[in-house]
Amino acid sequence: MMKTQEHWDQVYSTKRDNEVSWYQAHPGHSLELVRSAAPILSASILDVGGGASRLVDELVGLGYSNLTVLDVSLFALDRSKARLGRRSDDVSWIVADVTQWKPERTWDVWHDRAVFHFLTTIEDQNAYITALEDATKPGSTAIISTFALDGPDRCSGLPVQRYSPASLAARIGSKFEMVSQTSEAHTTPSGTTQLFSYAVLKRR
Repeated sequence: MMKTQEHWDQVYSTKRDNEVSWYQAHPGHSLELVRSAAPILSASILDVGGGASRLVDELVGLGYSNLTVLDVSLFALDRSKARLGRRSDDVSWIVADVTQWKPERTWDVWHDRAVFHFLTTIEDQNAYITALEDATKPGSTAIISTFALDGPDRCSGLPVQRYSPASLAARIGSKFEMVSQTSEAHTTPSGTTQLFSYAVLKRR
């Protein structure tokens, strides 16, 4: 965990939010998918790799009351807590490497924008999938996005594994059924375009 944690702590301790390529002032695509999967405000939602993402701000603002954000970087989570102020008390925060994390409960929605594509070994991918299975139950929804097949092959100095929605769903495995798929052309703060694949998966 330390190598991964040190990398992301370095990123978040030296760069402002709008200096990282994945920054979104308004994470509209993810928000739309989460709201569709969880129309009831009491639904339990886990944002994996949520870091300093504004998704949690949007969900708190809409009145969602059972939110958890997981990230390997304490620096990233502290940034979100500071931004939310008192509202951060309404969110559960977990500092963990998802490939080593042992969930103690389940959630209705698992959301991951761009964690899984950093896992380039079979062992790390399998560990992620185990955590995903342990953190969900039949009927839960997993919303997972990665760089698309024609997206970047590196991010933040690290290699990534690119997927189509179909290949992503196949890699996650038979315990999940893909119920929808979509794509996103993300414009980075520097003005470049990154193509993402999204798979919306229902736990069988």
